[in-house]
Amino acid sequence: MGTPSNEARERAELRFRKKEVQAREASKAMADYQAHLAAERDKTARLRALREAKEAADEAAKAANAPDGLELKNAAKTKANSRRGKTSSAA
Repeated sequence: MGTPSNEARERAELRFRKKEVQAREASKAMADYQAHLAAERDKTARLRALREAKEAADEAAKAANAPDGLELKNAAKTKANSRRGKTSSAA
């Protein structure tokens, strides 16, 4: 067995090495977490842009197919009626 001062130094060195390893792992974990967040934000932005483009294309198609905007007026009436709780579109 070693002297008490050598044992204390060995314990201190072990604690120090353990803390170094934990610090490196924490740093790597934070980098992974931030990379995941950035990827998620990029994906969300891409999907939002696709959805908005599709909605705009659908609206343009409705406007192009509707004679004098009649379908758009009916769609607005139906939407307003559904808000009021009415189920038929003849209000």
